[in-house]
Amino acid sequence: MPSRLRNISLVAPATANSVLSLTAKETLDLQYMQRALKAALRGAVCGEVPVGAVLVCGADTFSAHNLRECRNDPTAHAEMLVIRKAAKALSRWRLGGTLYVTLEPCAMCAGAILEARVDRLVFGAWDPKAGGCGSVWNIIEERKVRHPIVVIGGVMEEESQKLPKDFFAQRRAERKVGKLGYPAPTKR
Repeated sequence: MPSRLRNISLVAPATANSVLSLTAKETLDLQYMQRALKAALRGAVCGEVPVGAVLVCGADTFSAHNLRECRNDPTAHAEMLVIRKAAKALSRWRLGGTLYVTLEPCAMCAGAILEARVDRLVFGAWDPKAGGCGSVWNIIEERKVRHPIVVIGGVMEEESQKLPKDFFAQRRAERKVGKLGYPAPTKR
């Protein structure tokens, strides 16, 4: 993990007198991350892997959640969808602003974030299997990248990790009892 990233969370809120009191920007980061978590929950209700994204471009705010299963589209990640939504609404591809995501973006999404010229990326949980911002690859901080992005990982990390863990635990339980429409795989 890059050393400049700072983990902040609502699990143990800071008081006004504590050493860990949050800056105004960190407070905003927490508020928008909560909105990304709500978007992720909307996705889980639809049967999608619960990943949510919120993009703040000036006074405009956009949100999305994964739609890969609903659309049968491998590129329908929350980050890609929110970037497309913002670009269309703002009629520009250089978006700037801050992108909040519940899970570390994959390589595809990291590339899209760079291409959209997002200024800041704030994400919750690290993705040790497919993370493109420090866990597996570090596309965002590649030396040859022309557009530097401030990356802050681990914001509301525990809350962000809990969503996919609970989602997949529920899916495994449903699969055992055959509620997903296909039997559990047999061991060979």
